[in-house]
Amino acid sequence: MTQITLSEGPTDLSNKTVVLATDLDGTFLGGSEASRERLYGWIEQNRENVGLIFVTGRDPGFIRDLTRKSGVPRPDYVVGDVGTTIASVDVDHMLNPIEELEAEIASAWADAGARVQAALHQKKGLRLQSTGFRYRASYDMDPDLFDKSALDVVADLGLDALVSDNRYFDVLPKGVSKGPSLLRLLTHLNVPNERCLVAGDTLNDLSMLELGLPAVAVGNSEPALVEALKGQKHVHFASGEGAAGIAEAILALDVLRRDAA
Repeated sequence: MTQITLSEGPTDLSNKTVVLATDLDGTFLGGSEASRERLYGWIEQNRENVGLIFVTGRDPGFIRDLTRKSGVPRPDYVVGDVGTTIASVDVDHMLNPIEELEAEIASAWADAGARVQAALHQKKGLRLQSTGFRYRASYDMDPDLFDKSALDVVADLGLDALVSDNRYFDVLPKGVSKGPSLLRLLTHLNVPNERCLVAGDTLNDLSMLELGLPAVAVGNSEPALVEALKGQKHVHFASGEGAAGIAEAILALDVLRRDAA
């Protein structure tokens, strides 16, 4: 299980002109190298006005290594593990859980990991991921072999199942996902909803893209996500992929120059 170390110094995002809350794989980390460099450089040059939150299925260890070693901007906060981790990020790239926001998540999970694994042990098309998560269980899914009765098993346990990109199967505490956890973090940080731009590309981003906040579905988005968001006027459907799609939305929505009052 990934160790998370506590420290001080969370960033105040309440005075930022815009806060980018973005998925990682396929979104912030997607697109060409040139488009990523341009977006990352823009963020670093505008840190005084721009806040950064990663909203991802990735775990704290992955995020820490990513920003330490690869030139990816360090986020101010992370909603990780598909919404089951809510943490600030310090100057040493360590994730520091915000206990008052995670308490309800921990209670809803109620140490269900062993029960979930036992209940899904013989379900076809599911292979348990090796990372030890605190408040979730995650599987790689083979869509050709997947036994849909696994969805009923999870529901009977009083938990939520989430299928994304037709290859991932996550078991989460009831009512917990990226969207609700991001909203709780924004409220905790006193960030007005209209100042937050959310970005994603798969169905596990749906819960944050449909919140009503300014949003972008990047050009390489999963077709099922695009279909689910059809007709929602707060969503910009980008043509650019990954980082280029985020940059396209920043320009299209005029997020730095519009009145955010």
